[in-house]
Amino acid sequence: MKKIVLLGDTGFVGQNIAEVFRGNNIPFTGVSLTHGVDLRDSMAVTAMLKKEIPDIIINCAAHVGSLNYVTEQAATVISDNTRMIISLYEAVAKECPKALIINPIANCAYPAKAEIYSEDHWWDGPLHSSVLSFGSTRRLLWSVGESYSMQHGVKSMYLMVPNMYGTFESTDPNKAHALNALISKFVKAKHEDTDIEIWGTGIAIREWLYARDFARILFLIIQNPTMSGLHEPINIAQNFGLSVKELVEIIHKNFPDFKGAIRWNTSMADGALKKVMDDKKFRKVFPDFQFTEMKEGIKNTIHYYESIYPF
Repeated sequence: MKKIVLLGDTGFVGQNIAEVFRGNNIPFTGVSLTHGVDLRDSMAVTAMLKKEIPDIIINCAAHVGSLNYVTEQAATVISDNTRMIISLYEAVAKECPKALIINPIANCAYPAKAEIYSEDHWWDGPLHSSVLSFGSTRRLLWSVGESYSMQHGVKSMYLMVPNMYGTFESTDPNKAHALNALISKFVKAKHEDTDIEIWGTGIAIREWLYARDFARILFLIIQNPTMSGLHEPINIAQNFGLSVKELVEIIHKNFPDFKGAIRWNTSMADGALKKVMDDKKFRKVFPDFQFTEMKEGIKNTIHYYESIYPF
């Protein structure tokens, strides 16, 4: 059994991974600020890895939020994430250079001009200004990983992921990913009999990944981390997107008793108009993987927010 460290296990994606691993009897050590380890602190990360000496590090630690959040907090977002990346790789090179680091990379790292995100072209142009602070650190993550591979032989895996949604996400619309923010707004408005404000115009098209599906893919990877096709960046992709307006319609159908108004705040940024990911490489590596259907994933996420209301 390989020894696994899960960074950011108390965060949105990390909690989904932790739940899937526990359900499959996969032992791991969770590491986060909640557990007393500041991943921006190189000495703290070094001490933790010296104690654990893991075979696999799943790096889900990140400081991120909505488009509005990563703009308002741009300097803090880029500083915190840069420190976490450098601290991790410095510590791995020193204490456990044979460990494999698995890095999810948000698709905001793709160039602003792209509509279909293909792995061979993810550096072909500048980032969209709305995601500059966070997206630039995702490119830095790859650059640092490859540099430490050249000099220290540290191995990294890069999983390019679309917008995620699902259970365990923040209840703060300014911190949550867009789809979760929409769902939480509907739940709150239903209980409090209020109207709903949605940021942007609704025309932006996004691909969505149910966080539990990402956790299931990681479970498959740790069974065989040397499988063909994972030695270079790979999209965790379905090549399918929906506009924000279409998502609102799907969510709304789950609230037949909601009588409030839906208002669009068009002063808020839409971000890039289209983000859909090419799935050719993914289907070669995972030909039989079945993603959760959007309507089912949305319904499960609604049930989650209902279970934790009031928030």
